[in-house]
Amino acid sequence: MALSCYVFAARILVVDTCILMLLVGCTHAAEPTANTNKAGSEVDTIAYKYIAEESVLMYYEHGVNITWPVYKAATIEQGEGDVILGGLFMAHERHEVYVCGSILEQPGIQALEAMLYTVDRINMNDTFLPGFRLGVHALDDCDKDTYGLEQSVDFIRGSISNIGGTEITCRDNSIPVVNYKQITGVVGAASSINSIQTANLLKLFKIPQISYWSTSPDLSNRERFEYFSRTVPSDFYQAGAMIEIILHFNWTYISIVHEDSNYGVQGISAFTELAREYGICIALTEKFPKDQGQGNEDTYDKIVKNLLEKQSARVVIVYGSEQDAAGLMGAAKKMKGPGHFVWVGSDGWSNRQLPAEQGKESILEGAITVQPLAEPIQGFDDYFLGLDPNDNERNPWFQEFWETHFKCMLPNSTITPNNVGFRGKECTGDEKLQKGKDYEQDGQLQFVADAVLAFAYALKDMHADKCGGLGLCKKMQPIKGNELLEYLRKVSFSGKLFGRGITGDTFEFMKGGDGPARYKIMNYQQKQPGKYGYVDAGQYADHTLELDLSVLQYRLEEPDYPQSICSLPCGPGEKMSMIEGEKCCWVCVPCGKYAYLEDDLTCAECPDGTLPNETLTGCFEIEAVHMEYSSVWAISSIAFATIGIMLTTATVVLFIRYNDTPVVKASGRELSYVLLLGVFLCFCMTFLMITKPNDIICGAQKFMIGIAFATCYAALMIKTNRIARIFNSGKTSAKRPSYISPQSQLVFTAVLVSIQVVISSAFIVASPPKAIRHYPTRDEAQLVCRATVDTSYMLGLAYPIFLMVLCTLYAIKTRKIPEAFNEAKFIGFTMYTTCIIWLAFIPIYLTTANNIQVRITTTSFAISLSGFVVLACLFSPKVYIVVFRPERNKPQSKMLTNKRKTPQARPSSSCNTSSGATCTENVEITRGSRHFYRGNTLRPEDAGEVRL
Repeated sequence: MALSCYVFAARILVVDTCILMLLVGCTHAAEPTANTNKAGSEVDTIAYKYIAEESVLMYYEHGVNITWPVYKAATIEQGEGDVILGGLFMAHERHEVYVCGSILEQPGIQALEAMLYTVDRINMNDTFLPGFRLGVHALDDCDKDTYGLEQSVDFIRGSISNIGGTEITCRDNSIPVVNYKQITGVVGAASSINSIQTANLLKLFKIPQISYWSTSPDLSNRERFEYFSRTVPSDFYQAGAMIEIILHFNWTYISIVHEDSNYGVQGISAFTELAREYGICIALTEKFPKDQGQGNEDTYDKIVKNLLEKQSARVVIVYGSEQDAAGLMGAAKKMKGPGHFVWVGSDGWSNRQLPAEQGKESILEGAITVQPLAEPIQGFDDYFLGLDPNDNERNPWFQEFWETHFKCMLPNSTITPNNVGFRGKECTGDEKLQKGKDYEQDGQLQFVADAVLAFAYALKDMHADKCGGLGLCKKMQPIKGNELLEYLRKVSFSGKLFGRGITGDTFEFMKGGDGPARYKIMNYQQKQPGKYGYVDAGQYADHTLELDLSVLQYRLEEPDYPQSICSLPCGPGEKMSMIEGEKCCWVCVPCGKYAYLEDDLTCAECPDGTLPNETLTGCFEIEAVHMEYSSVWAISSIAFATIGIMLTTATVVLFIRYNDTPVVKASGRELSYVLLLGVFLCFCMTFLMITKPNDIICGAQKFMIGIAFATCYAALMIKTNRIARIFNSGKTSAKRPSYISPQSQLVFTAVLVSIQVVISSAFIVASPPKAIRHYPTRDEAQLVCRATVDTSYMLGLAYPIFLMVLCTLYAIKTRKIPEAFNEAKFIGFTMYTTCIIWLAFIPIYLTTANNIQVRITTTSFAISLSGFVVLACLFSPKVYIVVFRPERNKPQSKMLTNKRKTPQARPSSSCNTSSGATCTENVEITRGSRHFYRGNTLRPEDAGEVRL
C-alpha cells in the first residue's frame, strides 16, 4: 500500500510538471511565426528552460555574458515507429559553481560516441531488427546527481500522452504540438549516485535502465531498483580484487581516500569489511567532496597532508573519479614528490589519462588499478579518429571537446566557460587526433556497447516472439517496459555482430541483473625513461587473483614495491602492545618464560605441568617422569633392601634350622618369626616405593607401609611388655604372670596389627590412593603417588610410631634386669636406634617435597634401616651364637661343670636359669648384692636369659 501511494504521488508530481510544459507549449504554438515542425522544437527548448531555470547560471566573464549550462541532446533521428533509447553521459565534469565544468574526453565524449557507434553498427543491417531501427536521445548529467535528475525528466515525457483522460487545449482551443518521443530504455548513467536518482524516476514509468559504469552494491537491490540492470559487476567484487592485491604484497597498514557519494561510500564499506576480516589495518580515511560539490586545490592539499602524517601507510586506496584522482596527484606532486605513495585505484579512474596529465606521471608511477574486464571496441578507433567537428552534428558537445583538446575556437562557436579563454585563437582546420599521441581508447567502453547490444538483442527476441515479419506490430506499440525487462535479463550474446566483432566477449547478466564479475588489473609504469603508460598486469575472476609478476613494477629504478606496515610483525612469543592513539601500530613485548601467545595482544601463563611449544602459540604437556629401576637412586635403594631381604631370609632359615635350640627357644620363637616377617615387609616396601606409580601400587604402598611397621613394633612391644610383666610380678609374688605363653603373645600381636589394618583400610577409603602428576619445579613433571606429595604417609605411620614409643618406654623400664635376661637391653638398643633414624628421617622427608626422587629414596632407606636395626640389634647376637658359638647353644646339663665356679648362683639352689629347665623351688638370682627375683616356675624362654 505504501509503495503504491509513493508511486501515485510521484506520478502526480511528474504529471503536474508536464502540464506546465504543455501550457508553455500552447503559448508558443499560437505564435504565427512558428511553423508546425519548429513549434515542437521551440516548445521543447522553452519548456526545458522553464523547468531548469534555477539551474541556469547567467554570469559575466572575460567581458562576455555567458549562459551556462546550455541544454543539448545528442540524437540519432529515425523514421516513424523507430525505437528510441535514452542515454545519460557525463560529457562535462561537475563544477561546484557552474554545475557543469570542463569537458570530459574518455568517460564523456568517448562513451557517448561508443553508444552512437554501436547503434550505427546495429542499424547497418536491416535484418537484425527487421523493419525498424534504433534511435538515440542522449543527455549530459555533468556528473552531478541533481542536474542528472533534471535531465532524466526528458526520458519520461513521451510516456505521458494524456492526463486523467482529459485532453489538454490551449486558450484559443487549439491542441498543443508536443513532439516527444517515447523512450523505450535508457543507457546510463555513469556514476552510481546518478543511476540511483534516475532509476527511482524511471521505475515509476516502467522504463528499463542499463548502466555501463555504476558499480555501487546498493544497485543490486532489486526491490528498490526493479528496472535497473548494469553491464559491470558490483563493487562488492571489486573490493575483493583490491583485498587480494593487498594480501599479495603483505600490505597491512593502508590509507583510504574515497569520494563522498554512494559509489564511494558503498564501495569502501565493502572494502573495509573485508579488510577487517583479513586483518588489514586502515590508518586514515579521507573523503573527496562529491555530492556536496567538487573539491578544490585546498581540499586535495589537506588530504595529502593528512596522508603524510601516516608515514608508514604508503599504500593509498583511491576510490573516486578521474577528476578526484587528478587533483590528488597534483597535491602529492606539490607536497611530497614521486616515490612515496603507492596508489591502488578503483574503476572510477583506472586506465584514465587525466590523473597523469600536466607532469604528474612520476607521481602516478607504480599505481595498481582495478577495472572490470573489458576489451577494446573493434573499429571504434578508426571511427573516432575520423570524426570532424564541423559535420558531427548529432553530438552537440564534440565541438566543445575539440576546442578544449586543441585549445582553440572553431568558427561560429558558442561561448562557454571552457572556451572563453581561447578567444582570439581560432582553429586552423589542420588539427587532427592521432592514436598513441593524443588519443587512446578508454578501456571500459565495452560496457557501453554491451548495454546497447543488450537492448538490441532483447528487442530482437521480443519482436520475434510477438510480431515476426517486418516492423513493429501492435503488440509492441507501445513497448511495455515490464515485458522488455524480462527479455533483457535473458539476453546472451558473443559480442560479434554480422560476422564482425564489437567487444569480443560473451556477455550475459548475472542473477539480479549485474554484469559478470571479471576484472582487469592495470599497472601504470614507466616503460622507458620518460615514457609512461598503463599495462595489463593480471586478472581477477571467480575470487581468484592472477598477477603477471614479470610485468608488474613499482618504479623503473625501483621495481619492487615497498612495504606498507606500521609495525613489523612480532616474533614468536611476543605480544603487541598497542601505541596509544594508533589502532594499527604497536611495540612488541616478549611473553614470560612460561607464557605463550594466546592472541596478538595477550600472553597467557601455561598451566602447571605444561610448557610453551616451540612456536610459543600454545602449551604442551610435560612428560611425567618417575623413579626408574635404572636410576642411581633406585639401584642404591634396591641394593640396600636386597641385602636386607637376604639377611632376613638367612636369619629365618637359621631359626628354622635351629628352631629347638636353647637360643632360638629363649628368644621367643613365635614372636621372632612375626618380627622377622615385619622386617621382611619393610625391606619389600622399597620395591613398592620405586615401582612406576598407578592407583593400585599407590594403594599397596599406603596400606603396607603401616602394616610392615605395625608388625615389627607390635611384636617388639609384646616382647618388652612380657619381660616387664614377668619381672614386675616377681617382685611381689611367686605366682607366674598371666598371658605370657607364646599363644597369648601371638594373639596380642595379632590384635595390635589388626588395629593398623583397620586404620589403613579406613585411611584408604577416606582418601583413595591415586597416582598424580607432581610438579616439583616449573620445568618438571613427576608421576608419583599422592600420599608421597601430601605427606599422608606420615598419618599412616602414626600408629606404628605410637607402638614404637611404647616399646621404647618398656625398653627403658626393663633396662636393669639381670644380665642373663639381656634381650631387653638389645630391644632397648633397637628402639633407641630406630628413634634416632626416624627423628633424622622426618625433617628430611618434609624438606624434600620438591625432589620426589630424594624423598622416595630417603623413605626407602629409612624403612630398610629400621629393618637392619632389628636384625643387627636383636637377631645378630643370636645368629652369632648359633653360627659361631655353637657350644653356648646347648642345654645347661652340659654346661654345669663350667658354671659351678661362678659365684653368681647360691648353693641353696640346685638349678640354673641357663639350663633351660624349670625351677620349681624358690631361687634368688643376684647380681652383686642387688635382689632381682623371687618366686617359682620360671622358664628360660619366659625371660630370654642366655648370656651373650
